Amino acid sequence: MKMERLSQDKIRIFLTFDDLSERGIQKEDMWREIPKVHELFKEMMDQAYNELGFDVTGPLAVEVFALPAQGMVVIVTKGRSPSSDEDEEDDIYELEVTLEQSDLISYAFSEFEHLVQAANAVRRLTQGGVLYHYRSQYVLVIDPEFIEESDMQLVVAILSEYGEATSVTDAVLGEYGKLIIADDAIDVICRHF
Repeated sequence: MKMERLSQDKIRIFLTFDDLSERGIQKEDMWREIPKVHELFKEMMDQAYNELGFDVTGPLAVEVFALPAQGMVVIVTKGRSPSSDEDEEDDIYELEVTLEQSDLISYAFSEFEHLVQAANAVRRLTQGGVLYHYRSQYVLVIDPEFIEESDMQLVVAILSEYGEATSVTDAVLGEYGKLIIADDAIDVICRHF
């Protein structure tokens, strides 16, 4: 489980499928209200407080993005409590949960050289890909239908060595990112770099 603070009132938590299976949770369980999922959420909030000083009292908006083969990204945003009376605050979370699933594999690379190394490493396992520049990073988006089912975990493992899984959607990249390579990004990068 990896977490980072995005702003004063927002954090992002990346859960691998190993994180989930260690706790006896299947990917499909994240959409259900079961005690294991509540325990996982409480554990995440405790860790967020201990590591980032992120206080989780009051209303929270929780967005869960399921990413194919990589895991899940959980974005937690603190809302403003309608009551400012300190005595009424307790350890109860008021949750507004949004669940989204993306079939695309998206990885962000802080350095172009890391992207080139990743592309060369996965070239024999997959093809296609679209490359964007977004928030000072290079984002490679791959449609999993270009990856054999048996190679999926290997592709994700290789991409994880060089970059970080990202939950930024295709729509956001199209709107706010700069399109660098529209088709066959992996092949184009390998041929030219």
